[in-house]
Amino acid sequence: MATQLDSTLLKQVADALPDIRSRQITATLNLLNDGNTIPFVSRYRKEMTGSLDEVQIRTVQDTWNHFEKLANRKTEVINSITEQKALTPKLQQQITAATTVQEVEDLYLPYKQKRRTKATIAKEAGLMPFAKWLLGFHKESVETEAAKYINPDKELPDVEAVLAGVHEILAEAFSEEASFREFIRDYTRSHAKLTTTVKSKGKEADEDGVYQQYYEFEQPFTKMAAYQTLAINRGEKAGVLRVSLDVDTDAIMNFFHFRTVGHRQGPAVAVIEDAYADTYKRFIGPAIERELRNELTDAANEHAIKVFGTNLYHLLMQAPMKGKIVLGFDPAYRTGCKLAVMDANGKYLDKLVIYPHKPAPANKRAAAAGEFHDFLEKYQVEMIAIGNGTASRESEIFVSDVLKGIKRDVEYVIVNEAGASVYSASQAARDEFPDLHVEQRSAISIGRRLQDPLAELVKIDPQSVGVGQYQHDVPNKELSAQLDTVVETAVNQVGVNLNTASSELLEHISGLNKTIANNVVAYRNENGRYTDRRQLKKVPRLGPKAYEQAVGFLRIIGGKNPLDNTDVHPESYPVANEILTLTNTDVDSLGSDEFKQATAKLDKHAIATETGAGLETVTDILDSLAKPGRDLRDDMPAPLLRHDVLTIEDLKPGMELQGTVRNVIDFGAFVDVGVKHDGLVHISKLTKRFVKNPAEIVSVGDIVTVWVDSVDLNRQRIQLTMLKPNEE
Repeated sequence: MATQLDSTLLKQVADALPDIRSRQITATLNLLNDGNTIPFVSRYRKEMTGSLDEVQIRTVQDTWNHFEKLANRKTEVINSITEQKALTPKLQQQITAATTVQEVEDLYLPYKQKRRTKATIAKEAGLMPFAKWLLGFHKESVETEAAKYINPDKELPDVEAVLAGVHEILAEAFSEEASFREFIRDYTRSHAKLTTTVKSKGKEADEDGVYQQYYEFEQPFTKMAAYQTLAINRGEKAGVLRVSLDVDTDAIMNFFHFRTVGHRQGPAVAVIEDAYADTYKRFIGPAIERELRNELTDAANEHAIKVFGTNLYHLLMQAPMKGKIVLGFDPAYRTGCKLAVMDANGKYLDKLVIYPHKPAPANKRAAAAGEFHDFLEKYQVEMIAIGNGTASRESEIFVSDVLKGIKRDVEYVIVNEAGASVYSASQAARDEFPDLHVEQRSAISIGRRLQDPLAELVKIDPQSVGVGQYQHDVPNKELSAQLDTVVETAVNQVGVNLNTASSELLEHISGLNKTIANNVVAYRNENGRYTDRRQLKKVPRLGPKAYEQAVGFLRIIGGKNPLDNTDVHPESYPVANEILTLTNTDVDSLGSDEFKQATAKLDKHAIATETGAGLETVTDILDSLAKPGRDLRDDMPAPLLRHDVLTIEDLKPGMELQGTVRNVIDFGAFVDVGVKHDGLVHISKLTKRFVKNPAEIVSVGDIVTVWVDSVDLNRQRIQLTMLKPNEE
């Protein structure tokens, strides 16, 4: 059983998520605490959560974790100040009422253990009473009062030394005042401008002019875009740019004066003014600038990670090319093009190396077309997946020419091969194909990406698949966590074939880990194909909880029980069988028109009441029975098939083309229109209306109609538009 949830934290989470009811939040957190996974809760516990989806469940979890972390930090701080015998009721109330970790840290700052400072030394020398005297704004001479504290034994030989010491005490005290930091932080955030200039030798370090647009740059802090922040950070790190956060300090000095001096007068005023000006210059100003720069960076990182995650999800969810014999074509010049053919189920059949391009010898180039033609005919290849790397353009021309001599309908697709070489050299690839060279494994990966993008891409480090934005600038730990979440979501939404899934695919299934996934495959290899979901209970290390979490996402095609090829959970098989009884049908009729007509007449509410299942569960079961073996990806755009070759020289302004969206970034989308280089559709050219986020309009894998805007042959750049020429 889960531990009792803290009622205070529950209220904070509920207040932070007004669109989700308290009952849903409590139920969700209890389910997660009981060891249930988010995909399982989202799919099979809808009655308990009120049908929260995965995004909402993660939001509940993240919000709870945030407030729990905040509560833990408050406890640590209160305990620390208590140990110092410095905790007052007012301070405890302030810490308890704080709503952010930053507020807590501001309040804790005066009590935080720190290195021995000039202010500490001045206090040890006995100058604290003098500091308090100054804050009393007495009319007596400051120098006369200071003279009372002269003590050569404590390194206070004269009035000047005494004033310097008390200055340090006041400056440090002002810097540790939480309300001062809060105002200055908020004011700077609202009014500052981020300014960049090129360093004296910055241009030498920036030979290609990558950061040229930031040599003289100024932008209000509140209007900084994520890509600007990350680019500026990189330029600063590379030694090209000097970066500062500039703000008019008059308002800050006026605030200091109002809070420390007010309407009071006297000789001490000048000393106080000098102290607060110095505390801003030395302590608060630089600290706030660091905090706000970090705030910008954190927000930019979060945004970049989100962009990458969204693109990765759509890449993984691309429609598979089912039931086709596919040839993977890994292009190359000198070392030859590596070919690998897979049957309709992705099983590797054969390999071939051909040499159609220079600098291969003339005799090998002459033989390449015939060898390729015969290889296609031998295996009756229906689809060719050409990698988009080196020699891709020449290989596409070669393939197109050979296909003209084949009477069958054979088409080709240009496949993004990003990460294929990473997989090919991995231990997983060596284990799967120990007798093949790296390049031959790469050809298999390219072909399988077309057959089943999800199953193949999960074998590759997500950061290597080429759909990110500044992914090398963001924290690796956070990026990896987000991408793992995306992969988990995609894999469980689709489900996997228990008899063909690799261990790399299975380890992303709800409830499974790498060890159990390997055991699932090992059991299959030792005992033959799975024919019943219950066989999973015999897999080593796959206990009752793991079985409960995983089994609904694992499909068996052609097994003993057709229900095993649906996403109906075995715990709901009695309900499914009751539905079959009510419709006078059986499991062999699942998905048929007869079954759909019979279920259309059923009363879902009555079934829910009679079986004790919830209405949401009954609805999901009916949908699953109507579409056994369904694949969400079948509703996604199919790959864009090509017969002939287009070159960048063929492109003319106004030309209409179809293309595949390869990447979506902050300022637009890159589209593959069948030439070597992807074209950019700028955000302003996606649609006639204003768009803040290109992902509102397009996603990776979308097939879009575009028009050529301009072509720069020298720089090999293509500008595209999704606005019809007469709509510009």
